[in-house]
Amino acid sequence: MHVKKGDTVMVNAGSDKGVKGEVLKAMPRENKVVVKGVNVRKKHMKARKQGETGGIVDVEVAIPASRVNVYCSKCGKGVRIRYNVKADGKKVRVCANCGKELD
Repeated sequence: MHVKKGDTVMVNAGSDKGVKGEVLKAMPRENKVVVKGVNVRKKHMKARKQGETGGIVDVEVAIPASRVNVYCSKCGKGVRIRYNVKADGKKVRVCANCGKELD
């Protein structure tokens, strides 16, 4: 999967198109990601313990990973990535446009 937890991404499709946010959770098996402030739904929570209050809470829901691109601060937009192998054999992600390392 091309995105990891903690990456800054830009949404490129759907109702939240153009929104930039941080990946809170990556789910490679389902090919989905949870992005902060994107695809927010209302969830009705019941009080579970005494003294706790229930109510309606805003929750971020997962979206397909194909709807997001990694954000490059140098280019200032969501970009595709490519992989380069360094001299020591380490695989790094780089911006396909400008070549800036994203890891």
